[in-house]
Amino acid sequence: MTRITVDVNDEWLAAAREVLGTDTKVATINAALHSFAVRRQAKDIVAAFDGVELDLTDPHGGFGYGGGRDLTRLAEDARESNAA
Repeated sequence: MTRITVDVNDEWLAAAREVLGTDTKVATINAALHSFAVRRQAKDIVAAFDGVELDLTDPHGGFGYGGGRDLTRLAEDARESNAA
C-alpha cells in the first residue's frame, strides 16, 4: 500500500462517497480507483470480443442441441445500439 498526501476536491469526494456508498475518505478514494481499473478491464474485454468473427448463418443448428434463438441480426443490432 502506498501512502500519499494529495489535495482532493471536497465536492467531488462527497459525490463519489455518495455514489460508492463509502464512509471514509480513504475508502472512497480506493473504491473510485478500483472502479476505474475494473471499467478499464471491461473495456479491454469488450474490445477483444468485438474483434471476434461470429458465424450466425445457422443459428438454429449451431448450438449443438438442434435449437436456439434466431441470432442472425445479433452483430448488426449490437453495432447499431453502440452507434446510438
